[in-house]
Amino acid sequence: MTLRGPRTLLGLILSSLAFVTLPLLVAIGYAAFRLGQLTTDSTGVLTSSAISTIQNQRLDNLLINMERNSRQYLLLGAARSLEIYREDEAELRSSLIELSSLPQSTDVHDKLQFLASSVDAVDSVLASETADAAEEELIEAFRAMDVAAESIDSVMREATNEQLAAVQAESARTQRLLGWLAAALLPSSLLLIVYFLFLIVRPIKNIDRAIRDIGDGEYSRPIEIRGPNDIEALGQQLEWLRKKLEESSNEKNKFLRHMSHELKTPLANIREGSELLMDGSVGSLAHDQEEVADILRLNSIKLQRLIENLLTYSAWQSKAAILEIAPFELKPLVFGVISQYRLAITKSRIKLRLKVSPVTVLADAHKLRLIIDNLMSNAVKFTPANGEISVTALVEHDTLTITVRDSGPGIATEDQERIFDAFFQGKRLQGGPVGGTGIGLSIVNECVQAYQGEVKLDANSASGASFQVRLPINQAKSQLARAANE
Repeated sequence: MTLRGPRTLLGLILSSLAFVTLPLLVAIGYAAFRLGQLTTDSTGVLTSSAISTIQNQRLDNLLINMERNSRQYLLLGAARSLEIYREDEAELRSSLIELSSLPQSTDVHDKLQFLASSVDAVDSVLASETADAAEEELIEAFRAMDVAAESIDSVMREATNEQLAAVQAESARTQRLLGWLAAALLPSSLLLIVYFLFLIVRPIKNIDRAIRDIGDGEYSRPIEIRGPNDIEALGQQLEWLRKKLEESSNEKNKFLRHMSHELKTPLANIREGSELLMDGSVGSLAHDQEEVADILRLNSIKLQRLIENLLTYSAWQSKAAILEIAPFELKPLVFGVISQYRLAITKSRIKLRLKVSPVTVLADAHKLRLIIDNLMSNAVKFTPANGEISVTALVEHDTLTITVRDSGPGIATEDQERIFDAFFQGKRLQGGPVGGTGIGLSIVNECVQAYQGEVKLDANSASGASFQVRLPINQAKSQLARAANE
C-alpha cells in the first residue's frame, strides 16, 4: 500500500503550511507551558517568602509584647496587662498556624510545635501563684521562644533562597532546551519549505516550459505534467492543445509545399516565355513591347523568389533543412546574388556600394545565398529612386559579418520587435506590383540560427534600415571535419 499525497494544488499548499507550521506551533506551545510553570513556581516562592517574612516579623513583635505584658501582670497584677497578653497570644497562635500552612522542613515544623508548647507553658506559669519563680520561668521560656523564632526565620530564608535558586536553574535549563529546540526546528523547517516548494514549483515550471514551447512553435516534445490532479489535468489540456497545433502546423506546411510546387510549373513557363520574348526568339519587339516583356520577366523572378521562400520556410518548419557545408569563393557568390537586381537598381538609379572579402569560406552556400538574397530584396524594394544601398561581407577572426544598409524609410519603431516573425509585414508601404509574403526576414533568421549566429537590426541607424548578420565560420569548419570523418 503506497501513501498518496494531496491530489490538488490547494491541498498541497495547505499540507505544506500544516507541515511547516505544526512543529513551530508545538514548540511555541511547549515554550508557553514551560514559561507558565516557571511563572507559577516563581510566584509561589515569592508568595511564600513574603508570607514567611511578614509572619516572622510579626512573631518577633508579638513575643516582645507578650513578654512585657506577662511580666507586668506577674509584678503588678494588672488585669489589663493580662488582657493584652491574651490578645497577643491569639495573634501568635494565628501566625503559627499561617506559618504551618507554608511548605517547610521538619526542623521548622518542630520549632513551630515548640513555640506552641512554649505558649502553653507560659499560660501555666501565669496561672501559678508563686510570682518569683514564675518570673524566672517566663524569662527562660521567652528566651527559648526568641531563639526558636530566629531559627525559624533563618531556616525559612535559606529555604526561600534555595527555592529561588532552583527556579533560576530550571529557567536556565528551559532556556537552553528552547534554544536547542529552535536550532533543530530552523533547518528542519527550511528543509520542509524547500521540499514543498519543489513539489509545488516543479509542475508549475513544467507548465511554463510547455507554454513557452507552444508559443515558440515547438510541438515535437510531448507534454507530461506530474503533480496534483488539477495540475495534471491542466497538463493534459496543454498536451491536447499541442497535438492540435502540431496537426495544424503540419497541415499548413503541407499546404505550402504543395501550393509552392504547383505554382512553380506555370511560373517556369511564364519565365521561359518572357525570356524568349526578350531574346527575340519569336521575332523582334517594339520598345513598348520590350518594356512589357521586361516587366513580366522581373515580376516572374520576384514570384519565383517568393515561392522559394515559402518552400524554404516549409522545410525549416518540418525540420528538413540542414547545413550542407562546402568550400566556395565568397565574392562570386555575393556578386552573383546582387547581379539579379541589376536591372531594378539601374532602373531606379540606385547607387550601390560593395565591399566583399576575396576569401574562400567553408559554409552552406545555399543558405548564405538565401540570407543575402532576402536582405538585398528588402533593400531594393524599399530604397527610393536615386537612393543608396551598401553591402559588405567581411571575414575577421573566423567570423563572417554581412551588413546590408539602405536609404529607405526604415522600419517603424513599433515593428522592430516583430520583423523576424513569419508572415509579419510592417506598416511601411512596399514597392513593386508584387507584394511580399512577410517571411523573407524569417528565412534569414532561420538560416542564421542554423549557424548558431546572430542577426540584428541597427535601431540607431540615421536613415533607412541596416541589418547585420554574424556567422561563426569556425563552426562550419568543425562540421565539415566531422562530415569528412564520418
